[in-house]
Amino acid sequence: MPPHYGLSMTRYAALLRGINVGGINIKMADLRSTFAELGFENVKTVLASGNVLFDSDRDDVPALKSEIESVLRADFHYEAWVFVLDLDTIRKIVEDYPFDPEREGWHPYVLVTPDPEVLDTLLRIRDDLDPEVERVQAGNGVLYWEVERGMTLKSKFGKSTGTPKLKAFTTTRNLRTLHKLLK
Repeated sequence: MPPHYGLSMTRYAALLRGINVGGINIKMADLRSTFAELGFENVKTVLASGNVLFDSDRDDVPALKSEIESVLRADFHYEAWVFVLDLDTIRKIVEDYPFDPEREGWHPYVLVTPDPEVLDTLLRIRDDLDPEVERVQAGNGVLYWEVERGMTLKSKFGKSTGTPKLKAFTTTRNLRTLHKLLK
């Protein structure tokens, strides 16, 4: 597809939930090809865990999300859930991380959800968390989470985010992955 001369391009990240885990295996070359076929430019995958950078002159994020999910479902035959954020939004999310991202023995995570009700539901368990194991704090469309290394899947918050009813509404990324998206 030819470049869109004169049109403003935005750099986006598509965060795909649940690929290359649980039997849903997608080659990054195939993923890049699918995004290029959608007409996106400068397509790049980051890590093999479902992070796709791309440029688009379109600014309707819900429409981008819907189109990407539909094509992924058709091309790769799985229930695709995608979260599309522009890089300025990701930069702000990273800058606002409220905990020490370099805390020894801890993981810095960001849970992304566009649904305020899901955010509120997950935030309600904050007071029940053991601060010796994990902490959460609300951000703009995200929950910041730090958890002791080795406890991610065992912790109360970790278990609550892994429920099937939240699959379509959340995805979690390590803060280091978000840094890689910004480079």
